[in-house]
Formats: sequence, C-alpha cells, structure tokens
Amino acid sequence: MEDMGATPGWLTAISWVFVTLAVVSAAAVVYDLYGRGYRQRSRPMELVWPLAALATGPLALTLYYRFGRPRSEKWQREQDTSDEGGLTATAATGNLPGGVASAVAHVIGVPLVVASGLTIAGLDLWAMIAVITVVATALLFAWEYFVSTVPKRGLTSRQGLTVALLVAFVTVLAFDVGMLGWMLLLAFGVEFMPPPSDIAFVFLMQIGVILGFLTGYPMVAWLLSRGTKATV
Repeated sequence: MEDMGATPGWLTAISWVFVTLAVVSAAAVVYDLYGRGYRQRSRPMELVWPLAALATGPLALTLYYRFGRPRSEKWQREQDTSDEGGLTATAATGNLPGGVASAVAHVIGVPLVVASGLTIAGLDLWAMIAVITVVATALLFAWEYFVSTVPKRGLTSRQGLTVALLVAFVTVLAFDVGMLGWMLLLAFGVEFMPPPSDIAFVFLMQIGVILGFLTGYPMVAWLLSRGTKATV
C-alpha cells in the first residue's frame, strides 16, 4: 500500500490511546466473563465479545454491558428476569459476528496482500478489498452454518448452505458500505493512507469497523425480523 504522506503527530497519539483503550476493553470483557462469572449461554460468543472489543474499543464494551451480560444465566438469576431486550438487543448482539468477521478479515487480508504483492488494476487497495470481502464472507458463513442460523432454525444441510451463504453475503455487503467505504474515502477522498505497520493504520481500520457496525445493523435487524437469520 502506497504511503500517502507522513502521519501527523496528533493522529499517532490518538491512535495509541484508542488502541490501548481497545485492549483494556477486551480485558474488561474477559474479566467479566471469567473472573466475575457472567458466562454466555452460547460459549462461542465468549470469543466474539473480546474480539469485538479489540476492534471497536469502548463501543463494544458498552454494548457488552448493555446487551451481552444480560444474556448470562448468572445475571438473569441476580435480576430475577429473563428479558433480553427484544429485537434491538438481538440485532445488536447478532450484528457482532459480522463485524468481528470483517475485522479478522482485515488482520488476515492486509498482511497477505502486502506480503504477496497482489494488485488489482495496479493497486493493492483493490486487492485488499477483494480479499477482505471474501475472507469475511467465508468466516461469517461458517458462523451462520455451524453456530447460529442453521442449527437454531433446524435447517437441513442443503437448505443451510443457501441460507448461511445468503446471510453472510448480504451482511458483509452491508458492513462494506461503512468499512470499505471508509477505506476508499481515505485513499481517494482525503488521499491519506498510512502503511499497515503504522499504529495510525490500525486506528483508522478500527474506525472503519465501527462504521461497518453502523451500516450493518439495519441489515441484521431486517434479517432477524424476517426470520431469515437467527442468533445464539
């Protein structure tokens, strides 16, 4: 990826602060899950929540305390309730795996493209976008097929393949509006994209993941309301 100029000092400072907050947020989630015993009924979500915190920092931590902890049996016993907040809460938690899949796809896709020298139309950015989209869709498909929608809806293997692929594709597409749209804005709008080795690149990609969460949420809520998607 072409370096489009030196990173301003203020951006480097903000980047370090936010990345540190993300690590602290992930540690806080892990402590709440295992140290305080607010285990999730769905054990795979205990991986999703800390990864979401690493990707989005305090945003995921806030969502965890608002929507994640109330899904633990311990919290429900303490509060003497089984209310988990309806569609808003379900969509908020159901939105997380797609965001995490996209974030992990960045971690995989960016170094892969940089190391391989892969380009599309002469630009590594297009190659990154293509690889990130494919990897994110594959990861989310695996989640929907093995963990979430297919087993929860009791679909057959053949039905599940189609439904899981559809849910994964449209969800990643909705995330891409925010996340990859942000990358394109940085590259061609403001013409600033630090190299992947720069801490500012990590921070800017975290901003992209947050934007992806925002653009992905309406799609996830719609899929849930139609009964196409299920959550754990």
